[in-house]
Amino acid sequence: MKAFERITRSKSSRRAPSYGFTLIELLVVIVVIAVLAALSAAAVMKVSEYSKRAACLSNLRQWGVALPLYYADNNGSLPRRGQGVRIVTQFDRPEDWFNSLPPYMDIPPLSKLMPEGRAPKPGDRSVFVCPSAMKSQAGASAFLSYGMNMYLSQWNQPTPDNMNMIKNPSQLVFMADSPGGYSSTIPSAAPYSVPARHGDHACLVFCDGHAQAFTGDYLGCGTGAKTQPDIRWETFPGSSKGTPIR
Repeated sequence: MKAFERITRSKSSRRAPSYGFTLIELLVVIVVIAVLAALSAAAVMKVSEYSKRAACLSNLRQWGVALPLYYADNNGSLPRRGQGVRIVTQFDRPEDWFNSLPPYMDIPPLSKLMPEGRAPKPGDRSVFVCPSAMKSQAGASAFLSYGMNMYLSQWNQPTPDNMNMIKNPSQLVFMADSPGGYSSTIPSAAPYSVPARHGDHACLVFCDGHAQAFTGDYLGCGTGAKTQPDIRWETFPGSSKGTPIR
């Protein structure tokens, strides 16, 4: 009996085998977790950016829908583009797009929102605001994250452009992402250039009302508008209207 007790105590005193992780194994696990976390974060950011781009295109489509309603009431005339190469400071002209088109979307014009302290600002859910536009240009009186094609309906013209004179409206840009503070824009090396702020894309709406996103390189954002078969900025290429002024 005593011998049996000694054998039992001897067996029970033996250490159980250890199954813990080694340092190398722990490092491998940490690295794998970090990689998975980075991939997940990138996927979430990509989905978020796609969502913002879709919201931006939706805003531009609404402006595109308002356009034919406006020119139907104005003998085919397009709205004015507002100021050109300068940051917008004049908001009281009823012919400018930010005043003439909002009533067709049942929203107040900018000329009414400004004095009431309700001007659009970054982060607002508004057709005036691109969800990816985070700030306005220094010195701007109002936050405008969309701009009309700078070549259209310039104020140095005696009359605005007319849809009846525009060929291939599906190729002529009506509005686009703008840097925030400018009421008109084109791809350029200047501060008023169309910004590719949706990843590397910018959003446009054309005179026929369809909206689409293009890469900044394809448009010429930051360098100058490129000639492309499906995108046109100049109303009448080769004419004196081909220079963005005022």
